[in-house]
Amino acid sequence: MMRLHPISTAPHQHTHIHKQALWRYLPWMIAAAVVFGFPFYWIIVGSLSSNTAISTGSVPLFPIHPNWINYLHAWKYTNFGRQVLNTLIMALTVTIAQVLTSSMAGFALAHMHFPGRQTIFIGFIATLIVPFQVIALPIFVLMANLHWINTFGALIVPTAVNAFGIFLYRQFFLTIPESFQEAAMLDGATPWQVLWRVYWPLAKPATVTLSLLTFIAEWNSFYLPFLFTETKSMYTVQLGLVAFQGEFSTIYNLLMAATVFISIPVFILYVLGQRAIVEGIATTGTKG
Repeated sequence: MMRLHPISTAPHQHTHIHKQALWRYLPWMIAAAVVFGFPFYWIIVGSLSSNTAISTGSVPLFPIHPNWINYLHAWKYTNFGRQVLNTLIMALTVTIAQVLTSSMAGFALAHMHFPGRQTIFIGFIATLIVPFQVIALPIFVLMANLHWINTFGALIVPTAVNAFGIFLYRQFFLTIPESFQEAAMLDGATPWQVLWRVYWPLAKPATVTLSLLTFIAEWNSFYLPFLFTETKSMYTVQLGLVAFQGEFSTIYNLLMAATVFISIPVFILYVLGQRAIVEGIATTGTKG
């Protein structure tokens, strides 16, 4: 006689549990969205208002007659086109440099055996606790001796190598079996070919994570461009915001408008890459 097995209700139970958890945490999620999203919304509202309304505190919560012309005025006020170009050159070059140097150093520390490998790795990690302001003076003296002040060299070279990137790649490469390297070398591949043809394509999560984090950090960088630039033609977007703040007054509406279109590229990158960042951090593991 054929037996009838009871239909499992486990998937339905899990779905019900997930819905209960969602409704339980939904109010907290909404509250968090309001707390963290309202300041940016207020910047948008201020960017569409008059400077007088902002100074007197009479900005409406919902602008009835938005001044979209503020964005055009903000763009022309400090030659933002040139500043955006400078920032893109700096951010993209530093991002590429960090990906290349970090992947090479991470591969060497993960799969190449040489004396002092662990000591060198610990030394890299130790640099993470040193604030950039501590080493800013010797770097400035070095850049001055090289006559790189007010050039892209001073904006790019000091941050072309990053200890966090080396750590990220090293941890990710440790999750890849050494048998991949051994098989490639048996086929006649050199260590360079093993890195670029075998390991680097597999390290896409780490590459995307480091690229996004580095680009966002460089786009938002203020201290280093402030230290190493002298003329407005070399200003980055963050230095451009300073131009809206005078000695006795501040053009708040144009400052907020400039802040909005400076934040848009970073916001888009974060939205598009947040899943890759989580995956890249998660897959690095804690091995080693």
